[in-house]
Amino acid sequence: MQHDEWLMTLNDLQQRGESCVLVTVVEHHGSTPRDSGSKMVVTADRCYHTIGGGNLEFQALAQARTLLHSAAPTTRLERFPLAARLGQCCGGSATLLFEPLVQRQPLIAVFGAGHVGRALVNLLATLPCRIHWVDSRAAEFPATLPPGVVQQVAEEPEEVVAGLPPGSYFVVLTHDHPLDLALSERILRRGDFRYFGLIGSATKRKRFDYRLSGKGISEASLQRMRCPIGLPDVTGKLPAEIAVAIAGEIIACYQADRKNLA
Repeated sequence: MQHDEWLMTLNDLQQRGESCVLVTVVEHHGSTPRDSGSKMVVTADRCYHTIGGGNLEFQALAQARTLLHSAAPTTRLERFPLAARLGQCCGGSATLLFEPLVQRQPLIAVFGAGHVGRALVNLLATLPCRIHWVDSRAAEFPATLPPGVVQQVAEEPEEVVAGLPPGSYFVVLTHDHPLDLALSERILRRGDFRYFGLIGSATKRKRFDYRLSGKGISEASLQRMRCPIGLPDVTGKLPAEIAVAIAGEIIACYQADRKNLA
């Protein structure tokens, strides 16, 4: 592994708003799979780079994921005697540093860079969140993005859904009803989102419920889809008014999460 590859991985995870644990071999004695300075980056469902494989890495992965799922993850240092504790033939010992890098800010994926999408992203960018903004039309994005916003031009925006972390917030505001339907199906099939809002009328909602149920989406899953989107008491059809209604609903959602964690 080149010395800066792990930094590139951390930067990529930060841009995606995904929490991880950085595992570093800070000290080694005798024969070990990797020398001091070797690093591994662990997320909830993936592992990047290596500290040598074998039982040492297996135990490190388990401990890193335990940290990720703890209520208040803290840095920890632990020594592993490879032969006595892990049964590895190396016979040396390694001391590992576990550094949790937890992204507390919600990741909001906004699909659609039209008038409402632009108004919403400008508003969300003023809040403590990270934004992943997706559209198939490069020309629809502004020349300069607000801080904390990552732009993605995707020929098939629905393919982006699978790559976003669990607990993401999804907002679908595209210009194309078939695309809205495809995105809705992908999001609902994942099931691990924190929020999913779809722009549209009550009539669109009924049409989508019918078509999605025909594709095997359960009634319980459909009930999690917010459509019409936004706080019902915030009315108006201007892009800024719609954006305020959507942002208000998202704020209420993540503030409820923080209250539950407190």
